Amino acid sequence: MAAPTLDLITIGRCSLDLYGQQIGGRLEDMGSFSKAIGGCPANIAVGTARLGLRSALLTRVGDEQVGRFILEQLAREGVETRGVTVDPKRLTALVLLGVRDSSTFPLIFYRDNCADMALCEADVDEGFVASAGAVVVTGTHFAREDTAAAQFKAMRIAKQHGRRVIFDVDYRPNLWGLAGHDAGESRYIRSDAVTAHLAPVLPLCDLIVGTEEELHVAGGSEDTLEAIRKIRAASAAVIVCKRGPMGCVVFPDAIPDSLEEGVRGPGFPVEVYNVLGAGDSFMSGFLRGWLRGETLETCCAYANACGAFAVSRLLCSPEIPTFPELEYFLAHGSKQRALRFDADLNHIHWATTRTASPPGIMALAIDHRVQLETVASEVGAPFEKISDFKVLAVQAAARVAAGRPGFGMFIDGRYGREALFRAADHNLWTARPVERTGSRPLDFEAGGSLGAHLTEWPMAQVVKCLCFYHPDDPEDLRLRQERELARVYDACRIQGRDLLIEIIAGKHGSLIDDTIPRVIQRIYDLGIKPDWWKLEPQKSAAAWSRINETITANDVYCRGVLVLGLEAPMADLAESFRACAGVPVVKGFAVGRTIHIEPARAWLSGQISDAEAVEQMANRFQELVAAWENGRRVRAA
Repeated sequence: MAAPTLDLITIGRCSLDLYGQQIGGRLEDMGSFSKAIGGCPANIAVGTARLGLRSALLTRVGDEQVGRFILEQLAREGVETRGVTVDPKRLTALVLLGVRDSSTFPLIFYRDNCADMALCEADVDEGFVASAGAVVVTGTHFAREDTAAAQFKAMRIAKQHGRRVIFDVDYRPNLWGLAGHDAGESRYIRSDAVTAHLAPVLPLCDLIVGTEEELHVAGGSEDTLEAIRKIRAASAAVIVCKRGPMGCVVFPDAIPDSLEEGVRGPGFPVEVYNVLGAGDSFMSGFLRGWLRGETLETCCAYANACGAFAVSRLLCSPEIPTFPELEYFLAHGSKQRALRFDADLNHIHWATTRTASPPGIMALAIDHRVQLETVASEVGAPFEKISDFKVLAVQAAARVAAGRPGFGMFIDGRYGREALFRAADHNLWTARPVERTGSRPLDFEAGGSLGAHLTEWPMAQVVKCLCFYHPDDPEDLRLRQERELARVYDACRIQGRDLLIEIIAGKHGSLIDDTIPRVIQRIYDLGIKPDWWKLEPQKSAAAWSRINETITANDVYCRGVLVLGLEAPMADLAESFRACAGVPVVKGFAVGRTIHIEPARAWLSGQISDAEAVEQMANRFQELVAAWENGRRVRAA
């Protein structure tokens, strides 16, 4: 029998979750929502992938934008999607959720004839199921004949191939037709019919997981111990009883006289912010241990810790920890009862779940505003033409990139709106400035609320913030600049955006070996950990070495440093590329005026055509790309 290539396949519900962002409000009053993948099996697939297991999902989504989002996000999370059928006739399921108070979490399921409820036996491929070490079936999909048949088929295949079957009771009364549409929050209504419906599932299982109420319905008794005994009479499975803040109890064999005599896993004392999704996070943690052969005590620790993360944060699948985050929490704990306020955990969570980026970036920077206005004024061209020129710069960058990853652009919103659209067409990595050009102390171009301004930006755009900061600046200037850097960092983290901080120190003081390392260390000391740095070329190898040491000592997850150009001649830039070629944290360059300022002057004055402007910029950009790549090759040799 072939060894499994997957650790598990989860089967069943898959939806788009829309979470109300106004905590304490009624669903009727919500003004904005955050979106995420939802549904118990989908959440578990994401959670186990984050924790290092090879997971897959067997379900259906609609042939529409929501379905495509789910497929793309599953892929980003590392979940195998070949078991996800795209249904051309039905829409992806939708759920609206909110937090009314510390014990009320309203939700509405939009699941009438939805895609995942059309799952049928024909969707269950024997080879696919046999490729996994375990299948996870869920209670809701036993509520309908066709979906139940699909799950039973997967269970039979798993057993025939010596795989394990895991049952998450996942009891939602209103999805069994026992409560109205407005009762999505209800977790338990006694039903002998549901108990009878689930009875054939139990003997096929190797692991059964549920809350006390879920075990009541699975076992047919409202006495928890009696319900567990009834489950044991029908199944030899390991039984896990989730007990909320009390943790969990596991029964691997005979049922003792007391719940307390099972294998106990204590809970973690955290603030309860939102219980929705906590069970899926718990299951993800338990499976990370159980499928890897860990002790039950370790499985419980993983599960309860993952559950603690979930109840302390707002969303479902996005809040499940990654394994590095889980390990850190188990080793160090947290000083915060509300884990969402733990800066160290939040940074690990962000850095290990953010969208992947190319390992290096070679960028054409066209985010200059005042500089191009000056050129336009000198040649008598209207400022409106700057926007058209920036679109030509995108064409030049795209020509050099030729569809390859690792190429990007810096484009502003003032003159670059259309250029930003076209850069997205070419899948170019894009950074967009927030700072007011030349501001010192740092100020933002949009004015007012930075967060409100960023809300309009596409999520793929990296927020770039240039700060003219020297470590020997007067204290009042430094404090004001640091306050603004903290504002932009906070806004980016709240909205889930990459942040690139550009530091230019040489224009306002001496640039010696420790100048930039001192600035970087100060910013890290403030609790600001940007995803990227953009730095001016350094005069010595010692300076680059100290920069590398400072960044790696403070943030092992930093994406890297891009070297800027400062309108230096091509030969000088090539030399600066060679100087930093062996520095591990240096991942690329972002050069602008050296590439575009002369073509801009000629084009704005009518001396060259669109095609000639594109050609000149593409040639200059290609020359820098060659210099960068050559410097890397020489260093490697």
